[in-house]
Amino acid sequence: MDTPKLEARASTFVYAPRDRVYDVFATAKGLDAWFTKGAEVDARPGGRIVFRWKDWGVDRENVTSEGRVLEAKRPERFVFEWWDKDPAKATTVEVRFEERDGGTIGWGEALTLAKFYVEHGLVYRSAART
Repeated sequence: MDTPKLEARASTFVYAPRDRVYDVFATAKGLDAWFTKGAEVDARPGGRIVFRWKDWGVDRENVTSEGRVLEAKRPERFVFEWWDKDPAKATTVEVRFEERDGGTIGWGEALTLAKFYVEHGLVYRSAART
């Protein structure tokens, strides 16, 4: 039995040029600035991408997820797969960066965190558990 393919779409507006927004997704330095700690990104088709989080979220977890870059077309589009333990259960993420009214529109959920970083220098930090 085939598993149905699910698709979700969301977008967020960021007051920044799309090449800057692209770089916060498609470079290790960019990801580590707002989302991960110790990311690796080989931003070319077939390249490896590794997401590492340290003390992330309310449970302060240390997590590593791996993936593979499918497409990297700066500053327009970045597509990658990522998975926790099983590459057969990979999720494909396609991020399009569209210029719009002095800013960029792109992937909503994660882009909201990136938006606060790019526009205001704010980074999500979970509070210590008590």
